[in-house]
Amino acid sequence: MWKIIDIFLLIGATTVLVPILVLSIECFAALLPGKSEDSDDSTQRPQIAVLVPAHNEASGIAATLQAIQPQLTAIDRLVVVADNCEDETAAIARNLGATVVERQDPEKKGKGYALDYGIQYLAADPPEVVVIIDADCDVSPETIEKIATLAEVSQKPVQATYLMAFPPNSSLSNQVSAFAFKVKNLVRPFGLRKLGLPCSLMGTGMAFPWSVISQAPLASGNIVEDMQLGVDLAICSHSTIFCADTVVQGRLPQQQEATVTQKTRWEHGHLQIILTQSPKLVKEAIKQKRWELLTMALDLSVPPLSLLTFLWLAIASLSLFAGILGGIWSPIILSSIAGLLLFSSIIMTWAKFARDELQLSKLFFIPVYMLQKIPLYLRFLVKPQKIWIRTQRD
Repeated sequence: MWKIIDIFLLIGATTVLVPILVLSIECFAALLPGKSEDSDDSTQRPQIAVLVPAHNEASGIAATLQAIQPQLTAIDRLVVVADNCEDETAAIARNLGATVVERQDPEKKGKGYALDYGIQYLAADPPEVVVIIDADCDVSPETIEKIATLAEVSQKPVQATYLMAFPPNSSLSNQVSAFAFKVKNLVRPFGLRKLGLPCSLMGTGMAFPWSVISQAPLASGNIVEDMQLGVDLAICSHSTIFCADTVVQGRLPQQQEATVTQKTRWEHGHLQIILTQSPKLVKEAIKQKRWELLTMALDLSVPPLSLLTFLWLAIASLSLFAGILGGIWSPIILSSIAGLLLFSSIIMTWAKFARDELQLSKLFFIPVYMLQKIPLYLRFLVKPQKIWIRTQRD
């Protein structure tokens, strides 16, 4: 019996060790000295169309458009896709000088459908580069030009740094969530960039050469259409480049119900991508003999940080129990190595990238934050979310 338990625990410990090892390599690579040079000032700026998909965004779209407009030139275009809107989104965008195309199809809701509609509109007079910005984001100066120029030069998709701001007097849970978001969307892709490897798409702050985006499969209700698009393009030899010195920033919602809706969509979608697309990438890596697809599969296989920590804790606890009662020590050794890598990665990442935003003592709230999300993961086992649901704005 103990031999069987040993085998199962070794499999479990190895299964947890692999994504932790991937996470730690990416985080440690991000700490390496030096900076990836992403832009070349001598490169001519391409003609840009900024596409903003919007569904009932009247409360915040004005701020987003006002952040975008100073970054555009006379040859650029700003196009808002008012998708199934029931508010003043279209009118506000028009008043601010944006070109607005309206789409009404209640049976096909989702950002993917809106993007496809916008690309079809642009096809009549295509730009050199399309930049996609969500309607609830703040865009830092020069971001659009940098990612568009890099996309034109490389002829590959480019992803800007996409971060989340938490509101004043925000809950500890939101602060920890913003830190986890930074690890996923800044630290890990920055590490991949320094290793010369592609990253995933993040949904906003994305730039595409017209030849790439015009052929991309966009029209779907996938709840994480960005990750799926990144996989599809990578398989077609259009892997994504990370542009670290640019920032697009969203805002975490303050309302608890909106927070749950947002996290459910993100994390259920991420888990579905792990289960469906990681094996596909491994298969294509072998078929095409492109090992960058294998590294992308490994990167995608890293679950959300709270779930990864929970899985490690569960395996480590069971391994310790088996070691004390049955003298089985191999699983606990593997679990200890995994734990050391996991927590050293978190601490060193915090020290380099989040020291000024999050007190060290608040990292100890991670186990509580992790426990709060257990119902979310249990719902994935029983009834995973598959329909796109918009997060309510504050």
